[in-house]
Amino acid sequence: MKKSFIREIAPYLLTRLMSEGGQYGEIFYEYRYTTTLNFENRKIQRAVEGYDEGVGIRIIKDGRTLYGYTTDLTKDSLNRLVTTLVRKEGEGKIRVGLMYQTGYTPTLLDPEDYSIRRKKEILLKADDTVRAFDGRIIQASITLRDSRRKVLIVNTLGEIVEDTQSRVALYVEAVAREDGTLQKGYESAGGTAGYEFFDSGDVDIIEFVSMKAAHRAVTGLRAKPAPAGSMPVVISSDAGGTMIHEAVGHGLEADLAENGLSVYAGKIGEKVASELITVIDDGTIPGKMGSYSFDDEGVPSQKTVLIEKGYLKNFMYDRLTALKTGKQPTGNGRRDTYRNIPIVRMRNTYIAPGKDNPHDLIKDTKKGVYVVKMGGGQVNTVNGDFMFEIIEGYMIENGEITYPIRGASLLGNGPEAMRDVEGVGYDLGWAIGTCGKSGQAAPVGDGQPTIKIKKLTLGGTV
Repeated sequence: MKKSFIREIAPYLLTRLMSEGGQYGEIFYEYRYTTTLNFENRKIQRAVEGYDEGVGIRIIKDGRTLYGYTTDLTKDSLNRLVTTLVRKEGEGKIRVGLMYQTGYTPTLLDPEDYSIRRKKEILLKADDTVRAFDGRIIQASITLRDSRRKVLIVNTLGEIVEDTQSRVALYVEAVAREDGTLQKGYESAGGTAGYEFFDSGDVDIIEFVSMKAAHRAVTGLRAKPAPAGSMPVVISSDAGGTMIHEAVGHGLEADLAENGLSVYAGKIGEKVASELITVIDDGTIPGKMGSYSFDDEGVPSQKTVLIEKGYLKNFMYDRLTALKTGKQPTGNGRRDTYRNIPIVRMRNTYIAPGKDNPHDLIKDTKKGVYVVKMGGGQVNTVNGDFMFEIIEGYMIENGEITYPIRGASLLGNGPEAMRDVEGVGYDLGWAIGTCGKSGQAAPVGDGQPTIKIKKLTLGGTV
């Protein structure tokens, strides 16, 4: 196997890599199997199944990173790659065999072994569920993705780490039409697992996701234009953690914070949120989309408390930012593929549950907005300003949820919004996503309980 060959030759390559000195060097091997199936108009419109394999070699010297990669996994090719990174012939000092660890995703139905026919059955079931929900549903778009990833990291610290990661995800979009009005609904689910993910638990996940998407599309048909203005906002645990991921999480990544590109830069120990808010990034939660045994630098995954009862406690670090700041890496060094250098990325980022009854947060609101699902948006990490689309939202009037709204967005500032939190529910909901940063994508989970924010700006149409 190529992985065994890479493991055997890695010490030789690393001694050459360190011939001119350096702080850290590593060999990163990756094998990946992926499938993407898109189903529309009662048939598969797009089917992509592929394998990818390669090696990336990195050296950190004087705080700078030199990196190269190759798909030609021969001794000559790997030697040439090292030569492009260091010109000097010779040997440098490395450690060998100080630690060997392995990790894996517990999997019953391996994505690589699960047949395309059985994958198509999932798409058909989702499509049937969406269309049967309501006669006004005119279209469904279903996407099924899976991956199986094997990595090997050998570094100059004497560490050898192997990990196997499996993920599956289902994305459902429904379109409803009535009297010339079109409305879309969307929902998704997935995690680190094999295809047993769709058969586990008491809830039929395929039907649940499909019905959620259809419900949102149909509900949108009777929605009224959203009002504009400043008002209290209750964000449901069903909304996922878009708010915490985008408006807060990115600002807590050490590469941004240490370069002055975060509103949280230099504020360790300071109060940055309501005392009701604790923010955690955790890569160890079984089954969540952002979980793994080891990051792409071979650092064990862990639970990192970022904000505790309103006070900023920590940032997320990869090896490079840890070296620069004298900190310890937190297991947040992730890369898209072997073609990319690792950078600081979130895993499963969430607001810890509080003690409030979620229903009371609505009942205590005289007039405001209840957000059930948030969509995409944008955030300025330097000052914390954000704007998010509301996919499913309702008006709250005299403590009651009244009518659905459309064309709405939330505008505000991340730190200010966290300081204005005046209620945190004891529930906790999760969503999945693909986070983009520096041209790289990473599967993540994000979550929150139901929270009430004293005031945000609602961007509407009336």
